[in-house]
Parts: sequence; C-alpha cells; structure tokens
Amino acid sequence: MSERCSEYMPRGVEWGTLGLILGCYGGWLGVLWLLPQVSLVLTVLALGVMAALHSSLTHEALHGHPFRSRRLNEALMFFPLSLAVPYGRFRDTHLAHHEDEALTDPYDDPESNFQDPAVWARLPVWRRTLLRVNNTLLGRVLLGPLIGQICFMAGDWRLARRGEPGIVRDWGLHAVGLVAVVWVVLQSPAPLLAALAGAYLGLGLLKIRTFLEHRAHETARGRTVVIEDRGPLAFLFLNNNLHIVHHMHPGVPWHALPRLYRSRREEFLAANDGYIYHNYLQIFRNYLLRAKDPVPHPLWQQGE
Repeated sequence: MSERCSEYMPRGVEWGTLGLILGCYGGWLGVLWLLPQVSLVLTVLALGVMAALHSSLTHEALHGHPFRSRRLNEALMFFPLSLAVPYGRFRDTHLAHHEDEALTDPYDDPESNFQDPAVWARLPVWRRTLLRVNNTLLGRVLLGPLIGQICFMAGDWRLARRGEPGIVRDWGLHAVGLVAVVWVVLQSPAPLLAALAGAYLGLGLLKIRTFLEHRAHETARGRTVVIEDRGPLAFLFLNNNLHIVHHMHPGVPWHALPRLYRSRREEFLAANDGYIYHNYLQIFRNYLLRAKDPVPHPLWQQGE
C-alpha cells in the first residue's frame, strides 16, 4: 500500500463494519420474525435487501475487513444469507478476478460474462438467445442469478472431478452453513419459500452492480467502471460502484472509498479512460431492455 493511501487504511478493528455485519444478521432475524404478520411481499423484499447487503459484507471480509484475521472474518460471514455460493469459492474466484490483466477474459476471469467468439458461434440458437437476454439489465436481474448459479456449480463440479483442492471442502462447509440458515428460517413465522425468494432477489440486486463493472478495453485499468451514485444502491453495494478505486486499492475499506475517490478523481478517471456513469438511474434508462456489450468478446481476436 502506497503512502498516498495509508491514511485510508484501518489501524485496528473496524467497529463500524463489524456493527454493520451484526446489524445485517439482526435485521435478517427481525424480518423473519416480525414482517410475515404484516406482509409476505414486504418480507421477501426485506430479505432480499438483507441478502444483498450480506453479500456486499462478504466481499469486504475476503478483502480483510473488519478484522486483520482471515479466520475471524470468515467465521463472521459463515451463515450464507444469499444461500448460493460458498464463502471459500467466492473468496478464491474473486481474488483471481482481481488479476487485472485477465479482466473480462472468457477463460481466466472467473467473473467475466464474455464468451470466446469461437465458442459463441457453436452454441445452439436457444442458448445464444438466452445469453442475449441475460445481457440486458432486466434480463441480468431476472435470469442472471439462475444462469450464474448453474454455470458456477457446473464449473465447480468439473474442478472437483479433476481433483482440484478445496472445492469439496468449501461446498461441505457451505452445506453446514446452509443447514443452519434453513433451520433458523423454519423456526420463524416466515415460509421457507419467502426466504428462498428473498435470497434470489438479493442475488438479482447484486446483478445491478456487476452488470457493467467491466468492459472490453485494450488496457487493463480501462476495463473498470466508476458509477458516481451516492444513493441507496451505493450503500447496499458498500460503495463498490466506485469500482476502479476498489481494483486499484483493494485493501481500502468500503467507508473510505468515496473520500479516496474525491481526493484523486481525475487520476482515477484517467486510469479507466473515462469509463464513468453518474448514477444508477442513467444505467436503468440506457440498458434496462438493451444490451450494453455483445456476448462474444469484441476484442478477443485482437489478442485479448
């Protein structure tokens, strides 16, 4: 970490982040026990928000917050409120994603939505149609969680069969956490179906953040966006909408990202070649029903 960013780094336990994590669990429990008597629709919506916030906090934990201890951070996020992805697999694939030279690579970036054009050309029509719909914002929110989960699990199944270390362990630990979450839900007045729908909604909300985080670009840093939104979605995503700041300084905690961005705005925008949106409303207007990028990687044949 450079001296220019040392002032943004925490010196000890991040009590605000720890409090937010505990508040997220407390809010989730409160929703399960208090909201079903009021409205099942509100219950699902609130569970979705809690699941999305928990996923954002999980992202903070794998980057070293709120404790310096990896074990403590992992223990804090053990209960998978979004139900879908094991913490250990999210940690490993996301840290691999932070190899910026591989960003958007259909093979080496685990979070890329681009396809190798040669593979794309061989896909059946129904699958290409599905992926095109998934490349609109509405499609990504509605279908993206299911498509992403199927692809992720299929990939991990292949890795496990090849004997890749850690895959079976991480899914086993996830199963333990999943059983604990489902047990808690079954003790509450909320139907299990409401919890499942809330988890899916939470994953759909996260797709708003990831929809255009990265683009095809000749330079690695030019691939990563800044969205200058400071509204509810920015909080739900823990300021990860300032994504170039996070990629350039992944150890800086969520609450320091806006201050760091303001202090060096022109530098960050020069680094990402002006890849900027002012708010999420602009993104909804532009891409709700329209794709921002093609599915086949547009620069792949140029040596990307």
